[in-house]
Amino acid sequence: MTLAARNLVVPGRLDRVSLTLEPGGITAICGPNGAGKSTLLQCLAGLLVPGTGDLVLNGKPLDRLHPRARAQAIGYLPQQPQVAWDVAVRRLVALGRLPHGDRGDAIVAEIMRRLDLTDFADRPISTLSGGERARVLLARVLAGTPRWILADEPLAALDLAHQRTILRHLRRAARDGAGVVMVVHDLAQAMNHADRVVVLDRGSLAADGPPEEALHRDLVEQVWSIRAQWIGEQGRRALITL
Repeated sequence: MTLAARNLVVPGRLDRVSLTLEPGGITAICGPNGAGKSTLLQCLAGLLVPGTGDLVLNGKPLDRLHPRARAQAIGYLPQQPQVAWDVAVRRLVALGRLPHGDRGDAIVAEIMRRLDLTDFADRPISTLSGGERARVLLARVLAGTPRWILADEPLAALDLAHQRTILRHLRRAARDGAGVVMVVHDLAQAMNHADRVVVLDRGSLAADGPPEEALHRDLVEQVWSIRAQWIGEQGRRALITL
């Protein structure tokens, strides 16, 4: 189930961006502040209508899909998720089943087990730490068993241990056949954990390919206007500025 953008234009934010995404891997969207990363993700999720261009899910125009079908296929995790009611963890995770019209008790229980949330099942979401809440919100998305998981800065404001946990579960979802697309500011995270990196610069596509190519030192220096160098072995890279 491919997800494709063709010549997307959002005035002032995206300028003729085209890419085709395949499931089964992690794609990181990177770029400086204001480059259009969140805008692109919102377009791919069907939450923002571009000025011109096409969005296509498995050969069908995204805007012609019934909202329920789109919600079943695409799970979206916003940059700052809002929880309107202080509900118990189990109930919040179960909301991920709404597009399917069922409670999905077995699926919800399994997702909570995977993310080590079973002991929190009856606790109000307000009583959890930031890292625990991040796991719950990811669990809500995973409970919907979407073919695409679009996450806007899912690692922001998390400590290293919680970042590792979120990345581990996103990788598992990709191994299980989902397509994972995440906005990432930390270039080392993108280099070490993504299968593909899309770099945006002032609304345009600056690079698209394997991390070692898309985040080549020369391109990093050009797009981010810094002198930088990668150190370490593949899969354990660190970026230092000079």
